[in-house]
Amino acid sequence: GGTAMAAVRDVEIDPEGTFKYILVRLQRPGGEEQRDIVRGTKAAEFHNHIFEKVNPEMEKLGYECKCLGGGKIDHNSKDKKIRVFGLSTGYGKADHSVTVEILKKVYTDYEITWSDDKK
Repeated sequence: GGTAMAAVRDVEIDPEGTFKYILVRLQRPGGEEQRDIVRGTKAAEFHNHIFEKVNPEMEKLGYECKCLGGGKIDHNSKDKKIRVFGLSTGYGKADHSVTVEILKKVYTDYEITWSDDKK
């Protein structure tokens, strides 16, 4: 059913600072149902650290995970601004415009922008 997938949050990112993020596609094995989620944290030194944490969590829920790419997020909670930029060496660049659309679902009152800048 769609309920379990709905229980997975669209976005889990640190409340403040600049950190790595990845865009992950969840899919039911053999199923049509899929959705993309955003995960990012300062705790991750490399993008694959984020994926290595997300993947087993999602497998437990019965999803296959695919990393669609990564980048960085600059989260300024004081000014309610999020900037998405950069890329992942291992996974390549996520489609930041997709990431922004997902972030907008959660951070509805934020100004959210993206660019292909490295910094």
